[in-house]
Amino acid sequence: MEQNKKNFKLVSNKKTRVILPNIFTLIGVCIGLSSIKFAFDGNFTLSILAIIVAAIIDGLDGRIARLIQGTSKVGKELDSLTDIISFGVAPAFIMYFWKLNEIGRVGWLICLIYVICVALRLARFNVYSGQGPLWKENFFQGVPSPAGGVIVLMPLVYSLSDIQFLNLNYDLIVPILFVLVSILLISKLPTYSFKRISVPRNMTIFLLFGVVLYFGLILIYTFNAIVISGLIYFLMIPISTLHFINLNKNNKVQDISSEEHEDIL
Repeated sequence: MEQNKKNFKLVSNKKTRVILPNIFTLIGVCIGLSSIKFAFDGNFTLSILAIIVAAIIDGLDGRIARLIQGTSKVGKELDSLTDIISFGVAPAFIMYFWKLNEIGRVGWLICLIYVICVALRLARFNVYSGQGPLWKENFFQGVPSPAGGVIVLMPLVYSLSDIQFLNLNYDLIVPILFVLVSILLISKLPTYSFKRISVPRNMTIFLLFGVVLYFGLILIYTFNAIVISGLIYFLMIPISTLHFINLNKNNKVQDISSEEHEDIL
């Protein structure tokens, strides 16, 4: 009897490891859908905060899955489906309710184009992820959908922030930004993925301090910090492209030299 009690488990360890990250993913999609409801009610502050929380959860669920060895094909597909909702459909609706509805059918067409580009970008990611050399895993092809979803919200975030050093024409800026981000999503520009960050042991404490400081700024100066983060990310796109080209050139030289060495032997 005692032996049966010891062997009894509600779920196996393997199933538990798979379920946990998927729960995080589903919570993220619920928050992303809630942002549409907040925007429909005219509460754009809550809608932006919901997207930011969904982006944080999206960044954590995959890392948690890899950390506890709970990755699965279902989790990968589920993550992409939730990204379409949280960072494709939700931002499009938020910006349509805020500004794009003022330009009529063209505004709705821009929303449709953006959501389609998010779907295409995620489909390409699912097909080509994990292929190629290990060093290429530090880069995405095009802007990732969570970053794209936050960037298209930047005009709204800027309007709610205390950083008002420019008088922007939102009727012009919002459609242009949507089209630009849509192109960046389906482009093949290499952008940093931050999947593999090697930090020396003696620098770990400074990294932790920086992360805590950043989230502290997000909590206290929410919209100001988001605007600055968006600008920094935009500046990093050409830097990441140049970095990728340099790495690709160096690795090609190494491959050629190794092939010549093999021919000599």
